[in-house]
Amino acid sequence: MTATTLPGEADTASRRLARPQSWWQRANKATLIMAVVTLAVCAFFALSSDTFLTFANISNLATQVAPVLIVAVAMTFVITAGQIDLSVGSIIAFVSAVCAQLLVAGWDSSLVLIAGLLMGAGWGLVNGWFTAYAGIPAFIVTLATLSVIRGIALLTTQGFSVPIDSSTFFAQLGSARWLGFSSSAWIAVLIVALGLVTLHRLRFGQYVVGIGAAEESVRRAGVNVRRVKMWTLMLSGLAAGIAGILVAARLGSGSANSAQGFELTVIAAVVLGGTSLFGGRGTVVGTLIGAVLITVIANGLTLIGVSPFLTPIITGTVLLLVIWVNLRSVGIAHALRRLGVRS
Repeated sequence: MTATTLPGEADTASRRLARPQSWWQRANKATLIMAVVTLAVCAFFALSSDTFLTFANISNLATQVAPVLIVAVAMTFVITAGQIDLSVGSIIAFVSAVCAQLLVAGWDSSLVLIAGLLMGAGWGLVNGWFTAYAGIPAFIVTLATLSVIRGIALLTTQGFSVPIDSSTFFAQLGSARWLGFSSSAWIAVLIVALGLVTLHRLRFGQYVVGIGAAEESVRRAGVNVRRVKMWTLMLSGLAAGIAGILVAARLGSGSANSAQGFELTVIAAVVLGGTSLFGGRGTVVGTLIGAVLITVIANGLTLIGVSPFLTPIITGTVLLLVIWVNLRSVGIAHALRRLGVRS
């Protein structure tokens, strides 16, 4: 026996399918949950410390979050495409150390800035080629280059920090401020804007999402999947190069020991924001929220006088709980919606 559909029921179903989705239906539930959590954490620290909401601390927070956010935006593309990049911390250290050495050797600041960007993008292309064209998983490639890149930086500097002359334009880039915020913060804002446009408005962003969700379908549609994968890792290396320049400029020295564990912080920021570790779903706004949340926790714990030995324990515990909430965000969102409907 076959079920029959009455004409009136068919019209109702057609209208339901044709009806545009509401804002709530289109929204990334994990990102919304993380936004609420971030606001709650900020409120807690604002009540616990009189200096948390001061302009000086907010400006300091913006400077602290800038390197993480710059690399996390690029990492959003990498993870959305179903890949991973574990070498970003080593690239930051490499660019930081080599740029400082070039300045000591007498290079002009403008040439050093260009060299830093090229070094970051170059290491990204190395990762991208081995991943996309040699067929080696990105996890294995970047795990190997993580060690190689930092090893080269340590070899060239012998483990010592290389000071940067404060009179150079390169060093002044780290201390420059506009409207009370550092140049690093403004560069991070620009990177976020570019990431938003690229991921959600340009064809490249659509390819990245499609590759993460259904790579074979995108390939059959005529897209050069290998090239897109390589470009995502190149962008990740370029972003790490920018972060390396800013870190060296702000600290006034280049060190091969800098950015230890940086890649884990970046990946945590991306995943916290609602980007799927399995690919196919990415959000730059969520990455912004995740990076801010991680930085706020570290900053707030310092302001309320928590021991530096307890800080990583508390931070890790909070992040674990937040990720647990994140993974159940869809169920939580449905429960909240039901409560709203009943009321």
